[in-house]
Amino acid sequence: MDNKLQRIEELVKKLNDASYAYYNGLEEEISNFEWDAMRDELETLEKETGYILSNSPTQVVGAYEDEMAGIKEEHEYPALSLAKTKLVSDLVKWADHRPVWLSWKLDGLTIVLTYDNGLLSKILTRGNGTIGTNITHMKYAIHGIPDKISYHGHLVVRGEATISYDDFERLNDTIENDEDKYSNPRNLAAGTLGLDDLNEIKKRNVWCNAFTLVHIDDEIVSFGDQMSYLDQLGFNTVERERIDNDDLIGEVVERWTHKVENGEMRIPVDGLVICYDDTIYAAGGTVTTHHATRGGYAFKWQDEEMTSKLKYIEWSCAASSITPVSVFDEIQLEGTTVSRASLCNLSELERLHIGGKGSELVVIKANKIIPKVVRVNETVGQYTIPDICPVCGAKTTIHTSTKGNRITKTLHCSNTDCIAKKGKNFERFVSKNGFDMDGLSIKTMLKFINLGYIHTYSDLFHLKDHFNEIKTLEGFGEKSCSNMNEAIESRREISPVNFIYALSIPMIGIDAAKKIVHTIGLDAFLSNLKSSIGFDDIDGIGPEKSHSILEWYQKPFNQQNLELLLQEVTFKLVEENNSQGVCAGLTFVVTGNVYTYKNRKELQAYIESQGGKCVSAVSNSTNYLINNDLNSTSSKNTKAKALNIPIIDETTFNEMFHSNES
Repeated sequence: MDNKLQRIEELVKKLNDASYAYYNGLEEEISNFEWDAMRDELETLEKETGYILSNSPTQVVGAYEDEMAGIKEEHEYPALSLAKTKLVSDLVKWADHRPVWLSWKLDGLTIVLTYDNGLLSKILTRGNGTIGTNITHMKYAIHGIPDKISYHGHLVVRGEATISYDDFERLNDTIENDEDKYSNPRNLAAGTLGLDDLNEIKKRNVWCNAFTLVHIDDEIVSFGDQMSYLDQLGFNTVERERIDNDDLIGEVVERWTHKVENGEMRIPVDGLVICYDDTIYAAGGTVTTHHATRGGYAFKWQDEEMTSKLKYIEWSCAASSITPVSVFDEIQLEGTTVSRASLCNLSELERLHIGGKGSELVVIKANKIIPKVVRVNETVGQYTIPDICPVCGAKTTIHTSTKGNRITKTLHCSNTDCIAKKGKNFERFVSKNGFDMDGLSIKTMLKFINLGYIHTYSDLFHLKDHFNEIKTLEGFGEKSCSNMNEAIESRREISPVNFIYALSIPMIGIDAAKKIVHTIGLDAFLSNLKSSIGFDDIDGIGPEKSHSILEWYQKPFNQQNLELLLQEVTFKLVEENNSQGVCAGLTFVVTGNVYTYKNRKELQAYIESQGGKCVSAVSNSTNYLINNDLNSTSSKNTKAKALNIPIIDETTFNEMFHSNES
């Protein structure tokens, strides 16, 4: 008995520590698969012994996001958790011949939106279900949240803040330090809502997906009608399907499960939810410390395990580290063929006791999407950590970092100029402000770098030479190669401004590139580089940026990159400023956060496209200061008021200076 009690205490601590990390955007302690297995073991032991700790995950809501910094507030309506099952038969029994709705159990952070008089008045995180954190200031940074609605009564809506797998992969591939990478999209969403920078939050594409109408002053009894009404009000609502016959529940669950297995769902989900259409009946159940018995029922998938034999460990280079990837004999898992799974870092290799060729691995698909090695049944031999970088051949080093009580070992390339570390540069090269090569993600380019297809920017224009090999890679085929080739070939002609931006010269963004091109032109820019002549005399460049340009060109790698690239492209004629634009002849200063534009640079670019001028400081020559905080006591607002310069917000600017072109 003592051993069982000790195991219960051990499981409670492990599960609570993992939950804390999960809800606060920290590094993942254990996978969902392992968490579920431990919780099932804990529940069994608690039933056998009657020994139940007050902080056991079986007894508490289990949310820790109230640790998020900010003002804490009590929820008007407590956000309780749902009872969970892995058996379809439990769902059928719970439905009890009543009409139900099936929807996704989204894997994000629950937030609660409150509206009064048609305006958004409050956003709270779920917190511990009773008290959450006020994040109303993020209303413009989270997509899918209407600021105004046509309903003027009191309205409360619950939604899930999520980040898609595509955005998760895009962002993670640009993070240089392994310690700062996120383990999954939910982890990233939690970390993102803990940031102070609203523009950064907005850039990460957090979406609110409304899943419940908690309160409305009017009477709408049907859950389906409630959700349809939220659609009419402009909310981004969760996908759902009505089921009127209990006999069809299993069929619908299977069909929805296939959507996840087939990769159709790009938003992370960790199960399904059913709820009654009759909300009055649903509200009539009993309420426990966990949940309202009729409030809904969550279905979690039984993770399918498959064993396979390790063939070898591939070492994949990225911006900051060299990541081990297990390559094993093909297996059929959750309806697809799987032969690879990332092992994250050296610490994970040690934890799993991976071994060498022939080791027997147990593989699952986390949330039915991401292949993951969860344990090793048999370790054969040993793996070898490479002492040279697979991409550039430089020596490798092992880094050890500590976060809390967790030690993480990662493998790194010692060469600061290793091409695999240039992922951010390649991402900028193909970005909209650069060569605008749609479809070439940083993940794809890093894959091609590791395969030796890309060494310089110019190699992108010769990817077609490798298409026969690329077509054999997972996720690529005839159509994707054709689209890729079209995106690349159509960008051989480029404007000088975009060309300079694409070079990733430190401190030289799109605005500085415009100043260079419009002042001296591209030919003079290239001539100055070769002659080591500075750019100090260009308005808005100055000594610091000039030094950065020349220092960049002095590196042989950059010189080679530039010379090879010039052989691949031609240049568009430089367009003159729009003297007929709606902003022609006017000077603007833009400060603070912006909401209807991606960032301040996008707003400034629009002003310049309409013949206006943007400067960084308020002076007598300034016509307008754009600041969404009209009452700010900042130095720019103070100076504008002293000089009688109009201070306008974004809405006013858009009304005054957007052309009427359709």
